[in-house]
Amino acid sequence: MDVIEIIDKKRLKQELSYEEIKYIFEGFLNDEVEDYQMSSLLMAIVLNGMTDEEIFALTDIFINSGDVLDLSNIDGVKVDKHSTGGIGDKTTLIVAPIVASLGVKICKMSGRGLGYTGGTIDKLESIPGFRVSLSEEEVIRQLNDIGIAITSQTKNLVPLDKKVYALRDVTATVESIPLIASSIMSKKIASGADKILIDIKVGSGALIKNERDAKHLSDLMIKIGKKYNREVRTLITDMNTPLGKAIGNSLEVVEVASILRGHGKDTYLFEVCVELASNLVSMALNNSLEDAKKMVLENINNGQAYKKFVEFVKRQGGSLNDLRVSNKSRVVRSDKSGIIKNIDALKIGMLSASLGSQLEKQGDKVDYTVGVVLHKKIGDIVNYGDSLCTIYIGDKPYRNPLDAFTIEEFNS
Repeated sequence: MDVIEIIDKKRLKQELSYEEIKYIFEGFLNDEVEDYQMSSLLMAIVLNGMTDEEIFALTDIFINSGDVLDLSNIDGVKVDKHSTGGIGDKTTLIVAPIVASLGVKICKMSGRGLGYTGGTIDKLESIPGFRVSLSEEEVIRQLNDIGIAITSQTKNLVPLDKKVYALRDVTATVESIPLIASSIMSKKIASGADKILIDIKVGSGALIKNERDAKHLSDLMIKIGKKYNREVRTLITDMNTPLGKAIGNSLEVVEVASILRGHGKDTYLFEVCVELASNLVSMALNNSLEDAKKMVLENINNGQAYKKFVEFVKRQGGSLNDLRVSNKSRVVRSDKSGIIKNIDALKIGMLSASLGSQLEKQGDKVDYTVGVVLHKKIGDIVNYGDSLCTIYIGDKPYRNPLDAFTIEEFNS
């Protein structure tokens, strides 16, 4: 086979065979296919898509590129949850402890930031001492002991996806439904869970921009799950504005702790997390969503969910007491009086990334202490000089914060 012919075939919108997909992707994993060649294929996929059979093939090739976690020795149903990513999305760190506090085992293999969306692993790494990489033996022991384990994509679990994922992040090939579906589901299948919940974020601050594409992605992931005898449930949730008040790694961990203590019950973040946790509990315990929701709210109110979060962080070596945010900050004030009509999630994500909270190119280092904390929400009335947000600053020049806010001025 010839790499150039395979790339050209996809450029011409022709279907690739299993063998052709395997040849070029495994060649990339083994350093026999160059980065620029894989980038060309990925861009052709972004532009021309993939058939269902191509997506099934790519997912299978991803899974078989490494090991698969065997969780059969763990009692009870094992669940997993994944979000397609969004600005300020820290739902995993809230939902997983809630679920585990109710006796449901949750094992999650998480990723780093992709595009301008923050990654769960980046957030966890902002906690001093936290170990994001666990061996299979450690995952199984931890699940048996405390019911929750979150680990990074290890070297031997879906290594092909890990390498492709990193290249997509820096070559403008992130927003591809086939690549998103294969990436997510290969990790979910390899992680060994029995039941999987996918939170599909839709809007300006998400990888998926519209409902049509979200439904397509949902259908694909359910089909992939059936091929591997996994129950997959999906929820489509809004990501036109940032999820929560904090955007940036350490800042988001602070917000996670606050939500788990029962604060912010009137926020969309709290609402989404309760819905996600309720679905996972319902899937695992085979009870109604209504009963599952009562259990979820009870364990938030009685402190058990937060207690489980602290136990989880401590078990993986982290120290919440040593969590730090930047000691340099700037309050951003409104330059007009009016009503906030929009807070653009993408622009907030780009602002946070420009501060240093995300990788903008390979070789960059993440600054875990920087980011944005919003003081206002859509619909709020503001006067000239009112604070809109606080930005926590590092050493990098950053974007204009006011660009993210649309304020409709009062009539004089």
